[in-house]
Amino acid sequence: MTFGVPKDKKLILFDGVCNLCNSSVQYVIRHDKNQRFMFTALQSKTGKKIIDHFNIDTRKVDSIILYTPEKGITYKSTAALKVAAQLGFPTKILSIFLIIPSFISNWVYDVIAKNRYKWYGKRDACMIPTPELKSKFLD
Repeated sequence: MTFGVPKDKKLILFDGVCNLCNSSVQYVIRHDKNQRFMFTALQSKTGKKIIDHFNIDTRKVDSIILYTPEKGITYKSTAALKVAAQLGFPTKILSIFLIIPSFISNWVYDVIAKNRYKWYGKRDACMIPTPELKSKFLD
């Protein structure tokens, strides 16, 4: 099942009401020179289908999921670092942190995720992409 994601793309599922998450998506869009990524909110139809298909507990994973048609899903710090690895210099240097055991990097990730609304704020509704960015988003 590909959920509408072309084989040569990766889909980033993000918290559509989180300001930090929305800023991160905008960053990836600006630095994704090879057009590798597509996006959907966790709250979208596609996001919910993927969450249900992979039986993801959104109480434990509620911020970033990276889906690739061939490899399935990764989440939390591993997903964020794999995204960084696909972006240009200097962002791709962050992928060096993939050598850190995930239980450590996910602990740091979880602290940020748990506090993201308090530190960065929250929107009332999911981001609506501009017409020129619409092709990068699944609903």
